[in-house]
Amino acid sequence: MPEVLGPTIRSFQVLPDIPEPLQPLVELAHNLWWVWQPDAAELFRRLDRKLWDQVYHNPVKLLGALSQESLGAAARDEGYIAHLRRVYEAFRKHMDGPGWFQETHPEDNKLLIAYFSAEFGLHESLPIYSGGLGILAGDHLKSASELGLPLNGVGLLYRNGYFQQYLSADGWQQEAYPELDFYNLAVEPMRYTDGTQVQVRVDLPDNAVFCRVWRANVGRIPLYLLDTNLPENSPADRDITSRLYGGGTEMRIKQEIVLGIGGLRALEALNITPSVYHMNEGHSAFLALERIRVLLERNSNLTFDETRQQVMSSNIFTTHTPVPAGIDTFHPDLMVKYFKNFIPSLKLDEEGFLALGREDVSNKKQGFSMAVLALRLADHYNGVSALHGEVSRKMWHNLWPAVPTAEVPIQSVTNGVHVRTWLSPDIQYTLDRYLGDAWTQDPTNQKVWEAVSQIPDEELWRAHERSRERMVSWTRQTLREQLVRRGVVYEDVSIADEVLDPEALTIGFARRFATYKRGALLLRDPNRLRRLLEDSKRPIQFIFAGKAHPADNEGKELIKTIVNFARDPAVRRRFVFVENYDMNVARYLVQGVDVWLNTPRRPYEASGTSGMKAACNGVLNCSVLDGWWVEGYAPDVGWAIGHGEMYPDSGYQDHVESQALYDILEKEIIPLFYRRGVDNFPREWIARMKACMRKLAPVFNTNRMVREYAEKFYVPALHRSLTLGENNMARAIALAHAKDSMRHRWGGVKVVGVHTSGNGHYKVGDTMQVEALIDLPEIDPKDVHVQLYCGPINATGEIEKPQVMDLSYGKVMGPARHLFTGQIDCRSSGRQGFALRVVPGTPDMATMFEPGLITWN
Repeated sequence: MPEVLGPTIRSFQVLPDIPEPLQPLVELAHNLWWVWQPDAAELFRRLDRKLWDQVYHNPVKLLGALSQESLGAAARDEGYIAHLRRVYEAFRKHMDGPGWFQETHPEDNKLLIAYFSAEFGLHESLPIYSGGLGILAGDHLKSASELGLPLNGVGLLYRNGYFQQYLSADGWQQEAYPELDFYNLAVEPMRYTDGTQVQVRVDLPDNAVFCRVWRANVGRIPLYLLDTNLPENSPADRDITSRLYGGGTEMRIKQEIVLGIGGLRALEALNITPSVYHMNEGHSAFLALERIRVLLERNSNLTFDETRQQVMSSNIFTTHTPVPAGIDTFHPDLMVKYFKNFIPSLKLDEEGFLALGREDVSNKKQGFSMAVLALRLADHYNGVSALHGEVSRKMWHNLWPAVPTAEVPIQSVTNGVHVRTWLSPDIQYTLDRYLGDAWTQDPTNQKVWEAVSQIPDEELWRAHERSRERMVSWTRQTLREQLVRRGVVYEDVSIADEVLDPEALTIGFARRFATYKRGALLLRDPNRLRRLLEDSKRPIQFIFAGKAHPADNEGKELIKTIVNFARDPAVRRRFVFVENYDMNVARYLVQGVDVWLNTPRRPYEASGTSGMKAACNGVLNCSVLDGWWVEGYAPDVGWAIGHGEMYPDSGYQDHVESQALYDILEKEIIPLFYRRGVDNFPREWIARMKACMRKLAPVFNTNRMVREYAEKFYVPALHRSLTLGENNMARAIALAHAKDSMRHRWGGVKVVGVHTSGNGHYKVGDTMQVEALIDLPEIDPKDVHVQLYCGPINATGEIEKPQVMDLSYGKVMGPARHLFTGQIDCRSSGRQGFALRVVPGTPDMATMFEPGLITWN
């Protein structure tokens, strides 16, 4: 029987026929600048409001779906054309005007940042994000555009994005993975001058994988996204970029190879040469290995350590994870499988390679940690809140074992949010009216935000009430659609039209349903909660949303518990769960609720940006003192659940903090909200809203955050890299050799003796003289620092809030023996103490702890 052949399908693309007067719409639709410009969003909405919702606010798809009659009518509408002209002029002003960076750092014109992230949350129409990590990355790009920061984003373009959530009849989370049509998204394939698409290659154990490169525009910032769904690849390899965080460990290592190594090769294919590389979490850390490989390929006379020294100088690593279990760690055999052919190009053997990712280099059974790799191949690292910085220093202390925890060189840059993305249209209009455009030009200016105090109470409250009413209306419609999809009988569907009261105190909880976030803490005492919900005189209502990872059954159980409670006929009008949490859902909630609830188990919330989004809208936070709330909390801007305690018994902690939450609701939040005058305005509540916006919005925003990254990391990394790279990397090579030499000679360093003046008892204002005898065989005294580490001693005998002071060189006391002298000024009373240490002082080191050498007395 002859072979039956299937049809040969030839693809072609159909573009919308846009009338000439509307041509600027095409450029606007393909630049995500519009997502933080309400006037630009309204421009698309005006074309067809119903269709705008049907295409889920995707302007590219909208333009392709509109009839020629509708487009022609808009082209003839003088009012619409005037609106388009106004928006396009604002767009060009943003694209062409100077930014903060050009005005404040004109001499740093060699800076070009490559910002790598496994996910980017820019808008619901481009669903290549899962949660806070991706949305932070998206907000980072938006603020970089506003600040004029020279930055390129690099990520993956997932064919199925993150999953769409829906619930079964019994409340169990189900996942759907609809396929994205890239040609109807705000992304475009990159092409060479001959029109062919840009592709790069990465090597897996048995074959090569080809990656197509796409570009999304975020204002002035290009975001390059890699896609392996190409005919040249096998079905398994085409699936590498199918799902965000999908598949098992082997899929993750493939995705991270494509992101880190493929992403770097994509930039090279596009002739983009960054000067600084920022790894947003450890997913992209393989880029550091690829940078070393490329440099060794171009300079075959260099060693791994010499090249590593140069590469580290311009690598920045941001960790978002407060527990080691949250870090991607690969089995050594899996690493060897995927990097066996790559390792020789680094001039390393297998053990030397695997040691780069081991916390304990001597433990050959230990897994290969992406965070450890990033920490070992970067000179600059940070956590994402002050508390998370402390947690990270403790978590990674083993990489700097002799260094006091407080001095582990992991800094912190507290996260923020892109204010204009998350503000409700009504609040934006109110701010424009009373603050002018200054708050949009520089949202970090606290003096500008002080003018929030001048907004009339009535006007701010009505703006907020309109946001709440809009949220309630949207929630009802969304719940109705959910129930219809679930096949619920008509009588139950109609209840969706009655849920939530647009005037009642509304509390929101929406985030990933990871177990440490304790999404069901509020339900720990259901009878007490029911009494609150059934109070008709002072009504209170709750709206929940969030997704659990597909493999997280504990998180799914939490969702099921909440959903089943919400189905109780006695409370279902005041307690709802909205499916499929995404950026669209988040906007409605952070803009429309009155209180934002956050109940993580301290200290597992690295930052927690959803509360910042709410605060910008004047929504008051009620949260455990974890993440950003440790820095943001004050009695006039919200409520703290507990006082920052941490309990060894998690069950007891849940009990204590749930009871504290009920107390706050009953005794503080509800009475304050319903304390009204004859005009029915909650004046005290409004005062707190104003304080919240005034104090938190200018601090917890990504414009402040990105400026901090620029000044603390990007610019210093540029300068350090340029310095070490001078004269064919002469200083990087010298530093690598100096560190290696110091390591070989350090074993002889010894504190022989320490002598102090006095008898051990001093008065405030006295000075204690200190002399130290140090043996430094084969080491020049100029190449070390002899330091006093001093401060108050706590009950466990440890030095708290230490001060570090260098001793001065005195004289030679014998063969290889040297005297160092200094003093301690007694400025405060109480039990004080000091220790003495010797650390390397080699020039050009990023920190004195870089070689990992330290000798204590």
